[in-house]
Amino acid sequence: MGQLNRITQQPEVMGGKACIRGMRVTVGMVVGQIGAGHSIDEVLTDYPYLEREDIMQALRYAAWRAEEREVTLAIA
Repeated sequence: MGQLNRITQQPEVMGGKACIRGMRVTVGMVVGQIGAGHSIDEVLTDYPYLEREDIMQALRYAAWRAEEREVTLAIA
């Protein structure tokens, strides 16, 4: 997986959700906009402080998280 140097998580920013470059813009919000049918260019117009690479890394991060698996542990 490529480097995700634009995705940050800080407890004091948006409750620790994955954000773009420490801003109050979550990965979920960006991915939700794309999922709702907005183009990358539309998202960039709506959020002029974002850059194309921010959106691409948000999508890569979401894809990586979607591939994670939970393993059920035996109860002791």
